[in-house]
Amino acid sequence: MFEKLTEIICNYVETEPSEIKPESRFMEDLRFTSFDFMSMLGELEDELDVEIDQQEAAGIRTVQEAVDYLEKLSA
Repeated sequence: MFEKLTEIICNYVETEPSEIKPESRFMEDLRFTSFDFMSMLGELEDELDVEIDQQEAAGIRTVQEAVDYLEKLSA
């Protein structure tokens, strides 16, 4: 899941996949805007065929938190 998420993150921000770590924060480290983040969530819903709860997504700060959340949804 981490690799898939990394691939999708790179569609939204200019960063190398090797620079994305589990502890990377979307806003502070990867320089996501709120719009980028919401757009990425929409793509993840389509790609993974899951429904992301906007309230829960608002609490996601790091790449690892996103991975954990997506794995829980996919289970």
